Amino acid sequence: MRSTGIQAIAYNRLKAHLGIRDGRTRVFDMVQQLAEPEAWYLDRFRIAAVNAGREFAPDGWKGWTLPDGSPCEVPAYCDLRREGEDWVVYNAEGVAVGRMIAGATYFSQDCFPMADDDWEDRLADLPRQMGRVCWASMAEPIYEGGLSDANLKRIGAHLAALRRQSDRAIMIAFGANLFEWGSFLRRMDNFLLDLAAEPAKAAKLLDKLVEAHLAGLDRLLPVLGDNVDLIQLGDDLGTEGGPFFSPEMYRELFLPRHRAIVSHIKRKAPRIKVFLHSCGSLYKLLPSLIEAGFDVVNPVQISAHEMEPERLKREFGRDIAFWGGGCNTQSVLPRGTPQQVKDDVRRNIDALAPGGGFIFCQVHNILSEVPPANIVAMYEAAMA
Repeated sequence: MRSTGIQAIAYNRLKAHLGIRDGRTRVFDMVQQLAEPEAWYLDRFRIAAVNAGREFAPDGWKGWTLPDGSPCEVPAYCDLRREGEDWVVYNAEGVAVGRMIAGATYFSQDCFPMADDDWEDRLADLPRQMGRVCWASMAEPIYEGGLSDANLKRIGAHLAALRRQSDRAIMIAFGANLFEWGSFLRRMDNFLLDLAAEPAKAAKLLDKLVEAHLAGLDRLLPVLGDNVDLIQLGDDLGTEGGPFFSPEMYRELFLPRHRAIVSHIKRKAPRIKVFLHSCGSLYKLLPSLIEAGFDVVNPVQISAHEMEPERLKREFGRDIAFWGGGCNTQSVLPRGTPQQVKDDVRRNIDALAPGGGFIFCQVHNILSEVPPANIVAMYEAAMA
């Protein structure tokens, strides 16, 4: 999924390192430039879970060139335009929503549609405003048609076929972000001020987001059937030094709304586990996240404050599963030696795996600068 993957540049370099010359590199996440792992990758590295959107719409791709000059394919619906040294992506309304500047390997948000003082006037038009954010208008292929009747039919058929073809766990992305959507729409500086200075106004936006998310879930969940094992939600709640806000603020403004979303999923689809992606230091929020009903947390950013693997396992390992934390992607994976990578992996597995409730994955995505030998070393240590 979009936080446990590998950037397409790193993927091409890994293929060259391993002597793999066939196949194609498809970028299913344009914002972060993530490759869709091919069958050889899943088999070689014993990948146990896959994104529900893999191999969706096989004819919906076009050629493109990655920032390092290597070839790839990108979703055909992405309106990419070269403007000077930058790449700019436009939404269906012709609004510039994302930009990749020279030297970067990902797109940054270029439009904050509710960042001005009159943002409350546009709450009634929230779906349209959300479509002006790059994360929505650059959605992965499975959501290119949104939650229309036609696309839901395609999604249902695709998931049934994927289940027949594979015994791997299947996870579908949904998002249902609250803090992040507030930041995408209002811009993070504004939304943090809203939360602190005008919480009643912030709550209005959060309530409209919950309303939109529940309506979307009511359309999506019935087509999943028994073909999906996990649904992935997201909300980056932490910085490296701690949460963006106090545990008290989380409990007041976010916990009831997260709980409403999670409980809605579990009522409608009780066999599906609920996966939360949230970067940063979550230690102080984990009791509340467990109370909200999340079954899984990712990426387990072990380099952040108070996120030591031993501490997390000891205090929370009985109540939530850790998906990630397997290798430090900030320093060890990109800059360590293969042996240092292996040592880091083994330490983290020894801390997080005993008793179960641990799914190995590196902390967040494998970025473009990671040496191929280190990627191989990481998986070798995990499989040993």
